[in-house]
Amino acid sequence: MVGNMENELGKVVIENEVLAKVAGLSAIECYGVVGMAMVNFTTGLTRLLKRESLTKGIDLQVNENIISIELHIIIEYGVNIKAVTDSLISTVKYKVETFSGMEVDKIDVFVEGVRVDE
Repeated sequence: MVGNMENELGKVVIENEVLAKVAGLSAIECYGVVGMAMVNFTTGLTRLLKRESLTKGIDLQVNENIISIELHIIIEYGVNIKAVTDSLISTVKYKVETFSGMEVDKIDVFVEGVRVDE
């Protein structure tokens, strides 16, 4: 389902792909997040997504203009997971709500991997 807003001048429809892109771009800006992840369920392997494929690591649902988001991320080794995810949730929630004008009900974060930078 997509987000719909209506006023006396007309109707605005926001596709889920657009909202997912905003959520993904907001997520990768957060400290400690290396990138979005996609899990191949047949092999169980996780891969880091490139910037143009960010939305594949996001499951976003809109129901009556209420947004629910699942983020699949890869984090940097050595960071505090709770601190990173708390920051990630508040940043994504703020930016998606500001961008869309709709409420974000919940954000679930799945840490799919850790990356060690040398």
